[in-house]
Amino acid sequence: MRYLTRSFVLGALGRMKEVEQFVGPITLAGVRGIRWVSVWPWQDGYNVSVHDVQDLDDEHDHDLCMFPPLDPQYEDDTGYGRVIGHVQDPAEALELAERDTGASPERWVNHGVAGEDYADFVLARRAQHQP
Repeated sequence: MRYLTRSFVLGALGRMKEVEQFVGPITLAGVRGIRWVSVWPWQDGYNVSVHDVQDLDDEHDHDLCMFPPLDPQYEDDTGYGRVIGHVQDPAEALELAERDTGASPERWVNHGVAGEDYADFVLARRAQHQP
């Protein structure tokens, strides 16, 4: 089972673990990319970050943190993405992520697992373009 129930997501955050989600394809200035979002404990609360990165079209590359940023302005991004909010409550962090990034309440995964959804996305896209 890849996806976490809401209580498991909140439990992971409560244990100071990051959760993430592959959101889907995006295009910026005509360049194809993907978006993923992460919620991670930081200091006295939780950061919500959005990551817009290049679509490498490689179902074998699951490490989304290593994908180059889609916007050259973020070329020196250290993997934290753009922090779009910092809140005290983990449930509030999830709600912020879902409201502002289009993340689904049913598709949260543990850190490092969103790349599996990306791989599924690449394979499904290829299957659609098969004659």
